[in-house]
Amino acid sequence: MADKSKVRAILDKVKASGRDSLTAPEGKEICDAYGIAVPQEGVCSSAADASKLASSMGFPVVMKIVSPDILHKTEAGGVIVGVKSAEEAAAAYDKIIANAKNYKADANIVGVQVQQMIKGGLEVIVGAITDDSFGKLVAFGLGGVLVEVLKDVTFRLAPATSEDAASMLDGIQAAEMLKGVRGGDPVNREALQKIIVGVSQLVSDFPEISELDLNPVFASRDSAIAADVRIVLNFDQKPARFRPDEKDVVISMNRIMKPKAVAVIGASNEAGKIGNSVMKNLINGGYKGKIYPINPKDAEVMGVKAYKSVKDVEDEIDTAVFAVPAKFVASALKECGEKKIAGAILIPSGFGETGNIEGQEELQRIGREYNIRLMGPNIYGFYYTPSNLCATFCTAYDLKGSTALSSQSGGIGMAIIGFSRSAKMGVSAIVGLGNKSDIDEDDLLLFFEQDDNTKVIAQHAEDLKDGRAFAEVAKRVSKKKPVIMLKAGRTSMGAAAAASHTGAVAGTDKIYDDVLRQSGVIRAKSLRQMLELSRGVPILPTPKGENVVIITGAGGSGVLLSDACVDNGLKLLKPMPDDLDAAFRKFIPPFGAAGNPVDITGGEPPITYVNTVKLGLEDDRIHALILGYWHTIVTPPMVFARNMVAIVNEMKALGKVKPVVASLAGDVEVEEAAQYLYENGIPAYAYSTELPVEVLGAKYQWARAAGLL
Repeated sequence: MADKSKVRAILDKVKASGRDSLTAPEGKEICDAYGIAVPQEGVCSSAADASKLASSMGFPVVMKIVSPDILHKTEAGGVIVGVKSAEEAAAAYDKIIANAKNYKADANIVGVQVQQMIKGGLEVIVGAITDDSFGKLVAFGLGGVLVEVLKDVTFRLAPATSEDAASMLDGIQAAEMLKGVRGGDPVNREALQKIIVGVSQLVSDFPEISELDLNPVFASRDSAIAADVRIVLNFDQKPARFRPDEKDVVISMNRIMKPKAVAVIGASNEAGKIGNSVMKNLINGGYKGKIYPINPKDAEVMGVKAYKSVKDVEDEIDTAVFAVPAKFVASALKECGEKKIAGAILIPSGFGETGNIEGQEELQRIGREYNIRLMGPNIYGFYYTPSNLCATFCTAYDLKGSTALSSQSGGIGMAIIGFSRSAKMGVSAIVGLGNKSDIDEDDLLLFFEQDDNTKVIAQHAEDLKDGRAFAEVAKRVSKKKPVIMLKAGRTSMGAAAAASHTGAVAGTDKIYDDVLRQSGVIRAKSLRQMLELSRGVPILPTPKGENVVIITGAGGSGVLLSDACVDNGLKLLKPMPDDLDAAFRKFIPPFGAAGNPVDITGGEPPITYVNTVKLGLEDDRIHALILGYWHTIVTPPMVFARNMVAIVNEMKALGKVKPVVASLAGDVEVEEAAQYLYENGIPAYAYSTELPVEVLGAKYQWARAAGLL
């Protein structure tokens, strides 16, 4: 059990002294309180004391300057390792004190720490930082003096579980080193996991610990011991971002996304006006609920009775779409609040994105006061196809499906609409979030989690206003439905502002990457990939195991498809079991190749594709198929496509349901074949060996994170 009272006493003492960092001895006491292993040590204030203390510990020892004003001890010449005798200890004391005074003449020098020297083991780092969006994060990676050069570090939300800690050990590029290489011993994983969990709990219990380094931690077969402790404090804590109760969010979001009545504030009869486009989309899109145009001048808008204010409408209104200039938004929003409208869809620009922070904060105050949720401002609106609702000035969209998409950018939103229409991808929703003054990605996750019309959620984000809230919701939602995110922006934190090694190596993009993975979110690398995953993942059945087999008519495609499997974390069934290998060979020519990929060669008739794919679907040791088609006269593209759909459906009727994707190489006729395959449940791509494997890889990533494999 952690001794929280001991830590609290130390931190209170440091705060009273006006310091923002701990000395190494104070750091050791805190580690002791949380069961974090550190070496035997003591502090001396003279050369004679150093000699005596070192002798009592046994040589060799490490000696370090103790000063609240010198955080980077090595840079100050304040560390001497491998001290082997009493005489060397005395000399080292004098040298360290002299170096420290030379480095910072006015430094408050407490003394010199003498520490038992840990022999052997791999040098790793365990640390923690405070991120503006995600809050407390724990880090693990290769340590020592090269930590900021190698930057082989991975992050998780704190507090971390033992399972999180175990995934961190496997999550660095040098993971194999922990297992022992070239005859070396493996490290004690349990001891390292204990330190990671302890550090994550410590910084969670005491928010004023802004940065923490245990570097190096010497990890050996027998133990893991932190040789150096650095703790930085920040007693000016930022207040937590307000988050409404999840139940309240769901109630509000259901009224907003599935309204029985919509008001259009700024509705207009004039073509080219946003208020006119919104009205057209609501009417022409087939929305069956009530529409209330709000226009202080006109009695009717597009044949519908208009009102001067939402307060003049007798019936209840769920959602209000704003199509008025920015300067009129606040007063109209207050009226919506008085009317008890659930949500305001703030299309107007001219707020935070133009520097009008004060104007946006006014909207937030009104929203909070009247309990009205704000979508935007600076957005294109939203679509919810099950209700035929086009609450937007963009073109109407009526192709229903099970994928919900959102974007922070209007331009990306238009790309989503265009791709969806071109690819004939049905959607349940397309939502613009813009400046995210209130409603953000986790609000949408909460709605789509309980929305029976949505099976996959895809989100484009430039930032997360509350990354921790998002991660906590996503971790739960992703176990039920795939969550895909395109996180834009790969800039790093200003390393110079960080006082610790952990802070210096913490890149914003790396943190997002690790936390999204921890939360079970599939991260798309590009806009096109996000859209393709959104389209393909919903139609693929969930695999029942890891064994993937490639069946190809071209050796070159087989090689590229194999490379793509490695890139996407897919496991090819290798070696192919002897009996299965023999079974495949019955259908392919002697100069073909079984194994995996199964190369049937290009000159084979349609029946060869049918027989090999049928075998792949029948055998329970195979869990997914990747097809590599090569355009030939013997097996034309549409013949291949129709045969594949037929055999997949035949096996499905017999209970043999597996994910199948296809790559088609050939002349332009393969485009029609790929479209036919896609429309019949087989994600297929002309001219690409990467895209089909990325879609299959995403389905596998979700299935693993959801615990379905």
